[in-house]
Amino acid sequence: MKTDPYKEYFAENEPDSSYKNYAWNTAIGLQAVDGLKTSDFLMETARRNINGEISFAEAAELLQKYYEENPVNDETERTEEADKVSARIAMLLSENAFSFTANEYISIHRKLFTGIYPHAGKIRTHNISKKEWVLNGSSVIYGSASELPATLEYDISEERKFSYRNLSEDEIIRHLAVFISRLWQIHVFAEGNTRTTAVFFIKYLRMLGYDTTNDAFAQNAWYFRNALVRANYNDLKNDVHETTEYLELFLRSLLAGENHPLRNRTLKRKNRTLKRKNRTLKTV
Repeated sequence: MKTDPYKEYFAENEPDSSYKNYAWNTAIGLQAVDGLKTSDFLMETARRNINGEISFAEAAELLQKYYEENPVNDETERTEEADKVSARIAMLLSENAFSFTANEYISIHRKLFTGIYPHAGKIRTHNISKKEWVLNGSSVIYGSASELPATLEYDISEERKFSYRNLSEDEIIRHLAVFISRLWQIHVFAEGNTRTTAVFFIKYLRMLGYDTTNDAFAQNAWYFRNALVRANYNDLKNDVHETTEYLELFLRSLLAGENHPLRNRTLKRKNRTLKRKNRTLKTV
């Protein structure tokens, strides 16, 4: 062939410093969904990458070498996780490549947690629960382990078929909130679900044409997780109903540039049965 069929394609380079700053801030902020904090070494490594002194690959190598030379203990083990996962999220967010598939979702988990979790990129084989602060210790009911592959494929395939044509902004945000809350509720993996879901969702929103380069995830990652919890929890005897209202507020901040106070205490479940009992005791 005389003509190169690939001449119109070009290899992607690392983004500019402003985008890398967004990617790192989002990546570091997302560690809050599991109560993790990064180290000073990670912050300095991120600064060097943002300033163009080192690449993402070199940043990952520096982190690997740092933890080889500074073995972790029980107190610092999760700091290593926060550091390495932050670097991997920042790298993934800097890449445009993405496919809206179940395989991509699983691949993101594998890329984020290889060497950290033994089950990185593996669908869980047991049922799980987790005590939630926002639910006063109760747990969301997560997807059944026996049905996870089919459920994940179904949710993504249904979203792939959905048309946003002629929808208002309110309708789009409402639909996105329902979609991502249902995807998260499956909880495909034993750990690392929220960070995986957030990265997948950000890349999907970019595919839909949205600019997600503000500080919504960087500053409100724990709110995002609590909003996902409240979107998937019912306790009818206490008049608690699943709702996407909190998640929609987050998405309005992320996608529409609206300024809403995203306070975690506003999501905390109220035990109305206990209040009614207390009122009854006072009147006796």
